[in-house]
Amino acid sequence: MLPDNLTEIKGRIAAAASRANRSSYVIKLVAVSKLVPVERIIEALDLGHSIFGENYIQEALEKIPCINNQVKQKAVFHFIGKLQSNKAKKAAELFDVIETIDSIKLGLLLEKHCAGLNKKMTAYVQVNVGGEGQKSGIAPQECEKIIQGLSHCQFLNIVGLMTMPPYFADPAGARQYFIKLRQLAEKLKAKGLLGQHGPVELSMGMSGDFEVAIEEGATVVRIGTAIFGKRSD
Repeated sequence: MLPDNLTEIKGRIAAAASRANRSSYVIKLVAVSKLVPVERIIEALDLGHSIFGENYIQEALEKIPCINNQVKQKAVFHFIGKLQSNKAKKAAELFDVIETIDSIKLGLLLEKHCAGLNKKMTAYVQVNVGGEGQKSGIAPQECEKIIQGLSHCQFLNIVGLMTMPPYFADPAGARQYFIKLRQLAEKLKAKGLLGQHGPVELSMGMSGDFEVAIEEGATVVRIGTAIFGKRSD
């Protein structure tokens, strides 16, 4: 099941990239592994997949060291959940990428902890493009201020933006939000606020709408259900 799912998703990523005249090689697949047992993550690693996304610090505390102790190949972990300030130290220790920066305070905390670890960390600012009250992330107009406030960080590198658009039964409904995030990133790059650490990353698109996201410029897609199957939250 898992080998077939990974093969299918990678094929769909390649097809969506081709439709947009893009190379699939620039698109990272984050296999969302929240509530997925360690054994299945290791199975995915054995199949050659190396990038995973976790939502909960407490769960990651139990899983990530266990996985790192059992496998030789390097697993890369993205944190994609709401990060509380009091969990920033553990996040800095456990993760390679934080996709959910939503304040200068949180970014500076991560900078402090990464400095203590002498560890460079990649990060994205989470943007609530749909303005939904129940979702995390900052308003698009706040993005410039936050990135400027973190521009002098030596260990925390802001490389792009992340979003979770409103849900639509028809994935095409999310297109306008993916376009908004891409346009915002383009404006920030034009102002010299993004792009200093390499290509600008856009983390957008999940199991139900990742193909539309790729067509609109996603460089990172976060897919859980279509890889690991349904889980109970």
